[in-house]
Amino acid sequence: MCGKNDSVFGRSSAILLAVTIGGLCWARGAQAGAVEPARSWAVLRSSTLLDANWMFHLGDLSSSNEVIAPSYDDRRWRRVDVPHDYVLDGTYSPTNSRNHGYLRYRVGWYRKHFVIPESDRGRILQLDFDGVFRDSEVWVNGRFMGRHRSGYTPFRYDITKVARCGGQNVITVRVDPRRFEGWWYEGGGIYRHVHFCALAPLHVAHWGTYVISEVPNGNEGADAEADLTIQTMVKNDGAAPANCEVVSEIVGPDGSVLKTVKSAQGVGPGAEVEFSQNTVVQRPQLWSPQTPRLYRLRTTILENGDAVDATTTTFGIRTIRYDANKGFFLNGRRVEIRGTANHQDFAGVGIAVPDSLETWRVEQLKKMGCNAWRTAHNPPNVAVLDACDRLGMMVMDENRHLGDTYLPKTPRGTGYTDLSDLATMIRRDRNHPSIIMWSMCNEEGLQGTPEGARIFSAMAKVVRAYDRTRPITSAMNGRGGVRIFLGHGIADVEDIIGVNYNYGSFDRIHRRHPDKPMFGSEDANQKTTRGEYVNDRATGMCSCYNLSEKRWLPVVNRPFMAGSFTWTGFDYKGEPNPYGWPDVSNNTGLMDSCGFPKDKYYYLESCWSDKPMVHLMPDSWNWPGKQGKDIRVLAFSNARRVELFLNGQSLGAREMPHDSHVEWEVPYQPGQLMARAYTDGKLVATDVVQTAGAPVRIVLSPDRTTLRAGAEDTVVVPVSILDAQGRVVPGASNRVHFHLAGGGRLLGVGNGNPADHDPDKADQRNAFHGHCITVIQAGTHSGEFHLTATSPGLAPASVSFEAK
Repeated sequence: MCGKNDSVFGRSSAILLAVTIGGLCWARGAQAGAVEPARSWAVLRSSTLLDANWMFHLGDLSSSNEVIAPSYDDRRWRRVDVPHDYVLDGTYSPTNSRNHGYLRYRVGWYRKHFVIPESDRGRILQLDFDGVFRDSEVWVNGRFMGRHRSGYTPFRYDITKVARCGGQNVITVRVDPRRFEGWWYEGGGIYRHVHFCALAPLHVAHWGTYVISEVPNGNEGADAEADLTIQTMVKNDGAAPANCEVVSEIVGPDGSVLKTVKSAQGVGPGAEVEFSQNTVVQRPQLWSPQTPRLYRLRTTILENGDAVDATTTTFGIRTIRYDANKGFFLNGRRVEIRGTANHQDFAGVGIAVPDSLETWRVEQLKKMGCNAWRTAHNPPNVAVLDACDRLGMMVMDENRHLGDTYLPKTPRGTGYTDLSDLATMIRRDRNHPSIIMWSMCNEEGLQGTPEGARIFSAMAKVVRAYDRTRPITSAMNGRGGVRIFLGHGIADVEDIIGVNYNYGSFDRIHRRHPDKPMFGSEDANQKTTRGEYVNDRATGMCSCYNLSEKRWLPVVNRPFMAGSFTWTGFDYKGEPNPYGWPDVSNNTGLMDSCGFPKDKYYYLESCWSDKPMVHLMPDSWNWPGKQGKDIRVLAFSNARRVELFLNGQSLGAREMPHDSHVEWEVPYQPGQLMARAYTDGKLVATDVVQTAGAPVRIVLSPDRTTLRAGAEDTVVVPVSILDAQGRVVPGASNRVHFHLAGGGRLLGVGNGNPADHDPDKADQRNAFHGHCITVIQAGTHSGEFHLTATSPGLAPASVSFEAK
């Protein structure tokens, strides 16, 4: 039961769910201190965001018993907001772990003071962590709540018995990221959201709603109606039996209520009961990458006729099918999976990626024709899935390991008796229409063995207990040769076969498993550094000429291949391939770690996008000292023919091969290189690169300047160094300083240079090939604020933002 306390500390924001007679209403409010019920409605459940004003200490503490006490004085600790990645604050050193970005991983401690209102007495009180990396221990008011080892799955604690209603409460969290789960940069800290939830004793269980849609003859493209099955798990944490009624409202993409279904049943004390309801939606608006239409399920729980709880669940209606010989079909139409694999970190913020920045990242991939996102190699931030639902990006949702949370001292394939992390991923994510497959693991040592098949089968059983609408797969590589696909391993028991690389073995694998669909779960892995055209191990640079279409063509030229996921969409910190130090990040992205496109981004755009385009490589025409020497020039285009001009003189036209490129050897002379692309004799696209002069000024180019107030909304601000004619200076490495005035918050900086050892948590950064970024957050208050960028010898730039 709730106890007492007497002070208010910090700030929080709250979402209040309320009902009126005749329908469900929302009341939203950000406030200081506790949550107050809306005056005109009965508040059913509240969810308070606890992201602001945590106290943080880096390093372990020998006096842990003192630290967990509510009376402990933490005023000397550093104040931070979560999401927070404290490993990013460290200094790069070649003596630290190579794969994890040459940064030091240490224990960290967090404390949070917050008030629970007196009005929450008698309710069920819960603390939700969306993600902590990793091996976290949590105390509330000095009482131990539990330990969660996984760094990638959310977890919840019931704090009803230890909470103090009407006063201050203290959360203490110990984080230990020193044992890694992967072989890339994983960061450390409370890097996803934290919520405090207050519920009635009779309520919808956590992730307790599930909508299954089936379109009769949807595999043939039919869309006359959709059959919906609504499963609602209701939990009674009260001491007495409850007379429960579940009211389910289906809300269409336009906001209108399409159907209302009601069911009644008794729920005993301490029991969970599943309510199953069925209804039909006429002429459903189907979800697809081109038309990402979303429905909502509004669930209201009545006890003895009174509303006591309400939730809203977003879902979509679509039909997916995999064919062993013809590939992937969505709503009856064959769709080529044109995907990228992505780790979760980003320049300036590490793994603590704000929700709106996840949306921005999905948008950058959509622009070049990408239609699928692989969550490599772990359950993602749920904001990624929300963005994919809204924007139309299909998802390969991936579990971390073959089995559950991997402890390095435990041999892989042994001791995996608890599959709760997998169950969490499925239950949390199953309503997202963007997800088209579940992946159990990536490149596991047991993948080609009977033991691996046994573990995989146990995992598949867990998946199917919660969702039977999607196929189950894994990402298998050629460790030990192609025989892992041909023997008695995972490939024999999974629904569809995911192949990492092994381009020359697709036909052989298909012959061995003729009844199983196949796709490239990982391909390309080409190491290129933006703006670099020579391989240089000493500086850690990889030439953009390393690009090769030979790894996409084996996929697209085989109808039985459903598509593939390129490694990767963005460069990522850690696993510095192909070199180690001085590189601290990976070079495999279509974009660098800041989201600036590389040349190979445009190659795949020419393969994946229907919008006419042409791109010249190299992407600059500054080659001092090479006058008269041949420069290799490539053009990527989805047009039929490309003609190249140097300073107005034609160097000839080339017919564009399917999903390939054309090229010329061009004797260098300064000036302008231009490509013109034609289809059916009509000019459809052009691209120009010009010799740039000396750096003169800075330009800032955010994609929006209006943000939502409340501290969470974030925007990437690209920075470019230009010459007097407004051309990007490809060799510019000027140091740019950033200053915010009037509000907002500067989260971090980056430039895409894999060998840059400057800190991301700073207010300055060198440009790399003429570009860098800063990441700006709106802040808590509405109003205007201003960003200014300066550099010695350059004209400054500024941009104004408005937080609403």
